[in-house]
Amino acid sequence: MPAEWRGDVPALDLLNRIVGEALPLGLRSGPVEPFFQRDVYFDSADWALRRRGVTCRFRFRVDDRRTLTVRTVGRWEGGAPLALPQTFEAEVPELEAASALTGISEPARRLRALIEPSLLVPRIQFETERRSRRTRPGWIRRARYDVAYDVVTVRSHGLARTFQELKLRQLAAGRPGLDAVAAAFQERYALRPLLVGKVDRAERLLREIESDALTSAARGGREVAVIVVEAGCVAVLMDEGSLTLPVRGGSGEEACRDVLRVHFGSADAQVRVLGTAPGSSTRPVLEVWLARRVAAARDADEGARLHWLPLGELLAGAGAPTLRDPRTLAALGVAARAKALSEWTGSAPTPPAMPQEPPAGARRIRLSDVTLRTPVAPAGHAGAEPFLSGDLSLVEFNSRVLALAEDPAVPLLARVRFLSIVSANLDEFFMVRVAALKRTVAGGAATSGEEGLSADEQLDAIAIRVRALTERQVRCFRESCLPALAAHGVRVLRWAELAEPQREALRRYFVEQLFPIMTPQALTRAPGHPFPLIPNLQLSLAAVVRDAGAGPIHFAYLKVPDAAPRFVALPDGETFVPVEDVIRANLSLLYPGRVVEQAHGFRVTRGADLELDEHHAASLLQVIEEEARRRPYGAVVRVEVEQEMPLAVRELLLRELLFEDATPVGSLGSGDLYEAVGLLGLGALREIARLPKPDLDYPPWRGRVPIAPAQSVFAALAERDVLVHHPYDSFEASVERLFVEAADDPHVVAIKLTLYRAGGHSGIVDALLRAAAHGKEVFVFVELKARFDEERNIDWARKLEQAGIRVVYGLVELKTHAKTALVVRREQGGIRRYVHIGTGNYNAVTATLYTDLGLLSADEALGADLNDLFNELSGSSQPPRTAFRQILVSPTYLLQRVIELVDREAAHARAGGSARIRAKLNGLADPDVIAALYRASQAGVDVDLSVRGVCTLRPGVPGLSARIRVVSIVGRFLEHARIYHFANGGDAEYYIGSADWRPRNLRRRVEVVAPVRDPACRRRLDAVLEAELADPTAWELDPDGGYHRRTPAPGADGRSSQERLLSPAGATV
Repeated sequence: MPAEWRGDVPALDLLNRIVGEALPLGLRSGPVEPFFQRDVYFDSADWALRRRGVTCRFRFRVDDRRTLTVRTVGRWEGGAPLALPQTFEAEVPELEAASALTGISEPARRLRALIEPSLLVPRIQFETERRSRRTRPGWIRRARYDVAYDVVTVRSHGLARTFQELKLRQLAAGRPGLDAVAAAFQERYALRPLLVGKVDRAERLLREIESDALTSAARGGREVAVIVVEAGCVAVLMDEGSLTLPVRGGSGEEACRDVLRVHFGSADAQVRVLGTAPGSSTRPVLEVWLARRVAAARDADEGARLHWLPLGELLAGAGAPTLRDPRTLAALGVAARAKALSEWTGSAPTPPAMPQEPPAGARRIRLSDVTLRTPVAPAGHAGAEPFLSGDLSLVEFNSRVLALAEDPAVPLLARVRFLSIVSANLDEFFMVRVAALKRTVAGGAATSGEEGLSADEQLDAIAIRVRALTERQVRCFRESCLPALAAHGVRVLRWAELAEPQREALRRYFVEQLFPIMTPQALTRAPGHPFPLIPNLQLSLAAVVRDAGAGPIHFAYLKVPDAAPRFVALPDGETFVPVEDVIRANLSLLYPGRVVEQAHGFRVTRGADLELDEHHAASLLQVIEEEARRRPYGAVVRVEVEQEMPLAVRELLLRELLFEDATPVGSLGSGDLYEAVGLLGLGALREIARLPKPDLDYPPWRGRVPIAPAQSVFAALAERDVLVHHPYDSFEASVERLFVEAADDPHVVAIKLTLYRAGGHSGIVDALLRAAAHGKEVFVFVELKARFDEERNIDWARKLEQAGIRVVYGLVELKTHAKTALVVRREQGGIRRYVHIGTGNYNAVTATLYTDLGLLSADEALGADLNDLFNELSGSSQPPRTAFRQILVSPTYLLQRVIELVDREAAHARAGGSARIRAKLNGLADPDVIAALYRASQAGVDVDLSVRGVCTLRPGVPGLSARIRVVSIVGRFLEHARIYHFANGGDAEYYIGSADWRPRNLRRRVEVVAPVRDPACRRRLDAVLEAELADPTAWELDPDGGYHRRTPAPGADGRSSQERLLSPAGATV
């Protein structure tokens, strides 16, 4: 056996220093190689193996190998050996330790001669992160060594401790000798030699952890939360409008039963531990227990606070003003991952029916029954309590989109499309918002945001709601949409459901179309096989492959080709099979000579924000282009796996993803792993939604023509302003027509516009290229930082520049989100300017899917304002600072002016004048604007808001926002327009533009909002606002952050506002 020496390294910093420095005594080495392994030592509850001098270890290695080792220590008496030490070790094929203990390997057989394997439980577990290097051979008689630098982590009770050690292993005799090398390390780094083994050190540390845990629990540093479930309800405590789970200090089953004694008067119940939530900045380590069959509350004081809430409402309300307790959120998060509640069916779009058999004597409540405490608003600001969580509001928006998929009155393919949209939205939500919250946690920020929740607490609440939401989504697809599709001849089948001729057709497809473009990779860190860098949102397979015969098991990674459709069509054109099923069934062709035991799908979601140093960038275009290319490999924020994936494969994925440089230490854990029942990535259902079956979709719509074809756009605008409302008004026949006519009109001398998201092919860009070819002055401000469209916008910028068009890329630290265009035309009376100011992008495709407004005008003041704006955009890298005549521009003036307009309405109300505020927005989250709206409500102003997505304002709270009403319109088209209306004592003002009332729009973007003065245009805006606010299908925002859907009165017109605008009568709106 090679000679060894081990030394204790007292600090991680010192270990890192040793790794970074040269070896002593002139030893030369190769590169440092990383390695990872996890050891689990098994014994019985009474340490029977230890008493007999036996150890049993199961080792998980990062190179796919798993080894089972059984060792016996020697016994000596009077200098004579009674029993020699023995070691039995073998690589085992089993994925799980429990299966290996009962397997056929020699160590397993030897173990069964000593003890019944079912009595064994994990007693000591530790992880070893090793960095090693091997010395290079030198001249004759030069010794060779393996030098290992180990960080060992021991975990227990949600706590962790680490120790570091250096290990020298002599591989070849020679000079310098082992003693000399060890002495050199001791002298240089003040290391102490170790006289005990790694297992003994880990056990000692484990005892320290357990002692600390008990001490911490006794001092209140550890707590127990109990989820008591009966008849579909959960026991909660209500105190001053806040709902919490029962929680007390302590640890273990006795502490759980103590909670039951205090709150129920009896400890008699069925209890089991669900898991542990690690401590955070706002709470200690939390044990989470589940209790059933608990006697009704008998303690008078506690019973008065104890209520029963339907589980679905508890999940849907996580993070709401009534459910913000950090311990309660953490406990529900543990329960969501544990999947231990059979009643866990996900939140419903409408409150579920109260269980028929509630607990005896229970006080049953709904979330809406809880009286919210009226927040106290400090002078000049609304404070924290009056705000809802913006991130949870985004989750709620997707719940409303999912409700459309669940609605049988919606056309079937549209329902499938809405299922796809929910998944796509959640993907972006994790890439942007969850990634931002994780960065906040990793940065050590512990304070709460405007909504009163810390980043940790928001992540807990998000996980609870998203898990419930995705379960609803899966149920909708499997139990409603799939059968409905089959009834119309469209079948989505799994491999097991196929007949042999169908399988044979798919085998041919695999061989001809997929096999040539697939490359399997090992999931290992073995030399020459680095762990693959898995791209963002890439559907992948993790395969478990066994060598021929009784060889070892290996893990392999397969990327599903990007070029492949997600659903492979069979020859009948109406039967589809998921491409991962086709690949999974034919993996033997990719692994000849091996047996594919199983293969499971997974997806990795990564943070998507770009890290730009705009102040020092020599070329903004080049910097953005390089960062956009890195986006697919950002920090991992979510791992989705098929439900059938074994624990060992899940742990391998998480462990390897933690090794990535982009993933901050501690930012990825088991709570970031999401199980999918059935298909992963339902965003791919868009392929099914695009099937050419018009009878299963909304009827096609061609927008109206707002300007007569016989009249030029310029002649029409010379007579009056034109307000267009897409898609009800044709984008091509209005906005795009403006550019087409301008490009070909010999009197037009200049065209200028801002371009945010132009899409793929663009008729407007074609017109600009033609205008430049005709010698016209063309200026385009291309915003390169439009999220997820950076590379497409870079392509547009280069194409425009190559045509001789002047292009500006963006402003430092700001996005230009304004939707503005200016056409300069030489006429008989001189130069005349024509403008377009809109709410949506210059994108003909989204103009058929989003509702947007645009003002076409020849107004001199508006033209002069846009002329000044474009001069600033082209001549400066700073935000516009011109004192504009009519338009409102952020970030310099818009926020201040909006607050002034709101405060003006409050003054009118206090003076007894006409005061009302109406607004149509995508989002409302700016705290200063919300504070102004609260002041207006308290002054007597009626505030009616149509907010499609995120809204952090709490409406209808007595004393705060009693006169504020918020509705959300979710339907066939994505509501995207923005309208502001202020009654102004009878002299009403209307505005449209690109800005929502969110911090990013008002403070970090260039946005343009314009007044609408034409009476006919105002009447149309007024009709749009009234239609949406009175929509009988709208969703109303409740004070607690939930939404309820209106129900049309019997006999009333139940059409939505969108349906009315699509009707012939809608032509006048």
